[in-house]
Amino acid sequence: MKLRKLAVWIPLVASGAFVSGHAMAAGFALQNQNGAGTGYAYAGSAAVAEDASTIFFNPAGMTYLAEGHHVTGALTLLDRSLEFKDRGTNQLRVAAPPVPAYPLGGDGGQAGGQSYVPAAFWTMSITPELRIGLGVSPTFGNATEWDDDFMGRYQGNYSEIKAINVNPSVAWKVNDLVSLGFGVNMVKFEADLRGMIPVTAALPATVDVENKLSGDDTGYGWNAGAMFQVTPTTRIGLTYRSSIDLKVKGKSENPAGSTPVQVKIELPDTASLALSQKIGERLELLADYTWTGWSSIPSLRVTHRGSGALLTDEHLGFKDAYRVGVGMQYQYTDALRLRAGLAYDESPVQSATDRTVRLPDSDRTWLAVGMNYKFTKQTSMDVGYAYLMFDEAKIRRQTVLGTTPTAQVVDGKFDTKVHILSVQLNHHF
Repeated sequence: MKLRKLAVWIPLVASGAFVSGHAMAAGFALQNQNGAGTGYAYAGSAAVAEDASTIFFNPAGMTYLAEGHHVTGALTLLDRSLEFKDRGTNQLRVAAPPVPAYPLGGDGGQAGGQSYVPAAFWTMSITPELRIGLGVSPTFGNATEWDDDFMGRYQGNYSEIKAINVNPSVAWKVNDLVSLGFGVNMVKFEADLRGMIPVTAALPATVDVENKLSGDDTGYGWNAGAMFQVTPTTRIGLTYRSSIDLKVKGKSENPAGSTPVQVKIELPDTASLALSQKIGERLELLADYTWTGWSSIPSLRVTHRGSGALLTDEHLGFKDAYRVGVGMQYQYTDALRLRAGLAYDESPVQSATDRTVRLPDSDRTWLAVGMNYKFTKQTSMDVGYAYLMFDEAKIRRQTVLGTTPTAQVVDGKFDTKVHILSVQLNHHF
């Protein structure tokens, strides 16, 4: 095969495009929108409303903050271990014998690593009943990087996405029982996907070259929330965040040249029902149920940006998923509040044939502890730690070159462990 014909294999990496990485919420979403929520596994976040980060979780919560300005800044460290264990992956051939098979390769090494998730929020009171605010945080992202000789390299060996959300919001306190909130979301989405392409130009030798697919787009959506102070000790939060349509435009680059490509994606919508229940003067119990509409991404249709020709249409098999969490806060002293939480987060990927090397996702359980410490009446700090335990993630996925299935099947399982450490500063003036 001549290098000038390499473009035929561009969809090899495009087939996993724009849903890469392995974020700490199910799928490729980022749950880590503040530091405080890490300490109670984000249970009941839509009903908590203790600092400016309520803009993301439920904008109606701004009305529960004291009048004036509130500023919150958070930084979360994600430390992820991700390894692949082979269970029978076979070599790739692009033609029948005597054409030799490509070297199988290894298990891919350590594909995880450390990443940082920043977030910042600000609110202010216009009147005692009317509040405005702004949040800036990544809502999707992280990266997965396998060794270049990984046996699944033809399905992808490097994946990174970045999605920054700018979220101006407004809230209105209708009365002592009901508060309403609304926000607009502007999402800047970027992706960098790489994989190896088999080249047979020098038969009987077999070699690989790398293909890089990159693209970006900006999409818009909205979110709304309500809080109900049912009794002086019982608060219910209800929130919805809309889906966001993206037309990600970019290019595919390899030694043969550059090809313009695009893919349409509908980022999922979410809905959450949360409860905050105070027991006595010091204890607060938290709980929530959150639904995410991951079925909005059933497959990826990657097309040529000029001609509109279909390059690949890869089935992902995403299913709608849910998350449930319970947590608590205990006011140990006037300055120190202790936290703990437990959550179960369902993955949208439920089949070994749908699971990809780019997104080796599975169901997970959160175990979390944390604290809030008040330095003064205006300034406080939150610290949270969570350990995520992932269910076994099997993969048995066929390798496709362009639109042509091959005889290679990546067969194995992924072993994932995650530690999360968050720090958050809050100031009121």
